[in-house]
Amino acid sequence: MSEEHAPAKAPTGRPGLSGKLLALTALFVMVSEILIFVPSVANFRLNFIDDQLNRARTAALALDAAPDGAVEEPLARKLLKIVGARALVLQTGDARRLLAVADMPPEVAHTVDRRDPVGPETVLEAFDVLLYGDKRLARVVDDAQDGGDEIEIVVDETPLRKAMLAFSINVLALSLMISLITGALVYFTLDRMIVRPVRRLTGSMVQFAGAPEDASRIVAASGRDDEIGVAEEELARMQLQIHSQLAQKSRLAALGLAVSKINHDLRNLLASAQLMSDRLGAVADPTVQKLAPRLVATLDRAISFCQSTLSYGAAQETPPARRMTPLSEIVEDVRAGLGLAGGGAVGFVSAVERGLVIDADPDQMFRALLNLGRNALQALESRGETDPDRDQIRILGRREGAVAVIELSDTGPGLPQKARDHLFEPFQGSTRSGGTGLGLAIAAELVRAHGGSIALVDGTMGATFRITIPDRPIDLQARARERARA
Repeated sequence: MSEEHAPAKAPTGRPGLSGKLLALTALFVMVSEILIFVPSVANFRLNFIDDQLNRARTAALALDAAPDGAVEEPLARKLLKIVGARALVLQTGDARRLLAVADMPPEVAHTVDRRDPVGPETVLEAFDVLLYGDKRLARVVDDAQDGGDEIEIVVDETPLRKAMLAFSINVLALSLMISLITGALVYFTLDRMIVRPVRRLTGSMVQFAGAPEDASRIVAASGRDDEIGVAEEELARMQLQIHSQLAQKSRLAALGLAVSKINHDLRNLLASAQLMSDRLGAVADPTVQKLAPRLVATLDRAISFCQSTLSYGAAQETPPARRMTPLSEIVEDVRAGLGLAGGGAVGFVSAVERGLVIDADPDQMFRALLNLGRNALQALESRGETDPDRDQIRILGRREGAVAVIELSDTGPGLPQKARDHLFEPFQGSTRSGGTGLGLAIAAELVRAHGGSIALVDGTMGATFRITIPDRPIDLQARARERARA
């Protein structure tokens, strides 16, 4: 198997698209859960503190309502335990009253003022409690609302830290569960909708690359109306095009081999015919003397064509040997090459300006016009019985400044749409059974080699091809040197 048709390498041990999709899905869900967890744990801390303050306000009302503010120590300790505080202080105006205290607390670590607006710093404070809140005291201050201006409690942050840790563990477990469920749902959905079709496309490309000449390996579109469906249709179209081009190249290779064999023997036969035609020069018959030069020239051209038969597609045409040549002489050779020199079933009209010369290779221009004329003749003959007055081939020649314009037209049925769609394409534009479509392709290549152009003229009866051949730029300095040497 050739290198260009070698199958693609098998996938390595690295994770495939499905594994990457699963990992990314779990990662993105976890990131989302983290973004949710951070403000949640900060809000949990504030709610825990607010709950302590609410219980402290209730306890302060009970302690403040006692006669003379005297409360038995067991009751005070019980209320402090319910509040979860070490000390309870109520401030009214400038007076501060210590309503209850369990034990004289040591120095507090920091103060939490719930009267301040909530901001991003609460997130940092929440993580500070998670990391360093074990056996640490905090002073919490808020409005008393009833019975005073300000209430203050001293709390141990250890219970808060334990509650926050339990909350974090619950959130983590819930996040893992949500991640697994969401990841599995997203994974199986995307795997069915995207990964499997993409894997199918990939497998089809690998399989087709192994044997593109096998039409059974062309992917079959599933009929989806989304981007993957479009990709399947485009891949099928591309594979079909590659298959067709490969089949065409195979046919061309076989044709080239057959032509090379025929060319070898045909060239030898033509060389023998050329040797025999040389003897016609000794025949005194006037008709023979008139036709012998044309016969010899035709054989010379035929031998030259045989030697360059395989040049099309395999190599470039020989660069044109341009010289100023009368167009009327080329047209007469074309008439003779078509077999219309002595009249016939098809009329031939030459409308070349008197004295018109073109800057071109006469042999190559003869080949181009002969191919166009032969196509026109075959189109006229395809209609059945021909009439010279009705069925005609016309060649018009004129000069437009430094450009020679040649038009070859016929009065036939014209070109069908298939030929127009594949104009000048070899093996594509022929409308005749057994035709190759090379005539127009060769003519176009020869014209373009002269720097000219060839095009089908619309709106005319039959088919009209217009050829333009520009004169070569004149090198004035070289012309002056030639004149000086002369």
